[in-house]
Amino acid sequence: MAQTVLKVEGMSCNHCKMAVEKALRNISGVESVQVDLAQKEVVVSGSADRGQLAKAVEEAGYTVVG
Repeated sequence: MAQTVLKVEGMSCNHCKMAVEKALRNISGVESVQVDLAQKEVVVSGSADRGQLAKAVEEAGYTVVG
């Protein structure tokens, strides 16, 4: 199973974490989502395309920087 790591700016609380998780879990091919607020990092396991993941995070109101 492939893993995609996204650096995400704008996450600062548990609500942010839940919003990002929800946005990513709605994408076909996503198996699991792990959000690390301290590192501002999201690790997504599954077959979803990186572009789709980034778009979902940005539509949730956050910025993907890497």
